Amino acid sequence: MKYPIGIQTFEKIRTDGYAYVDKTQFVYKLVTEGSCYFLSRPRRFGKSLMLSTLKAYFQGKKELFDGLAMAGLEKEWKEYPVFHFDFNTGLYTNLEGLNSTIDYQLLKLEQRFGIDKASLSLSDRFKELISRAYEQTGQKVVIHPRKLFKVGVCFGSESKGIDEWKVVE
Repeated sequence: MKYPIGIQTFEKIRTDGYAYVDKTQFVYKLVTEGSCYFLSRPRRFGKSLMLSTLKAYFQGKKELFDGLAMAGLEKEWKEYPVFHFDFNTGLYTNLEGLNSTIDYQLLKLEQRFGIDKASLSLSDRFKELISRAYEQTGQKVVIHPRKLFKVGVCFGSESKGIDEWKVVE
């Protein structure tokens, strides 16, 4: 039996045959019954793996859930556009550093959805991306921030085309 020491991605654990304790019934419950949640655990306690599992679920990667509780619970596998924002790298000691990281990550998403970077503010570019992704896919957008100090998860927003993994401060 291979143990996933230091591996934090659900997809790698499942595809490379590592041992996995199935908690997908809780993921299903979060997604289908939930409203807003605050996910708080001590360091090295599975936050990244949980978010990675949510990401795989929202990307519609049904095959990763074969043999797990989720496979029997989810009947309508859908693929949502997932906006992954990684704040793991960089030092954010000032607003310029943070804005630069957000700008770079928005640019990658704009390329993916065929948007020319305009001279809009970051927030307007973000809104345009969400609208364009919704128009192109017909699915709500899932926003996945990684490595924020406080992360909450909110599902079922009534806003057009938006489901969020929100920052909660």
